[in-house]
Amino acid sequence: MAVFMVETYVVKPDKLGEFTAFCKKKETYMKKRPDLFKEVKSHKLFSQMLGGNWGGYVEIWEAKSLADIEKVFNRVMQDKEYMTKINPEGNALIVPGTDSLNIWSSVA
Repeated sequence: MAVFMVETYVVKPDKLGEFTAFCKKKETYMKKRPDLFKEVKSHKLFSQMLGGNWGGYVEIWEAKSLADIEKVFNRVMQDKEYMTKINPEGNALIVPGTDSLNIWSSVA
């Protein structure tokens, strides 16, 4: 059974260009540090096209189990470079109060 960590947020309208560059930087970091993300089966980023919140994004991380999501989350939270450079840079691009994190499991 697959488990998904689903993050949603809205990017500040004046920061959309910076957000695109940040996404490339984050993807490069994930490839550079596969040890941090080894339980992640897939990672996808979607942007809102029609309806909903303009500038809205959904980021989906897939793993085999909740325990695997927890391992990745804990490992990333303890990584100095991620927590002092990558995470603050991303957070500065997001409209405060629009972010959420949920865990979903597959039903079938």
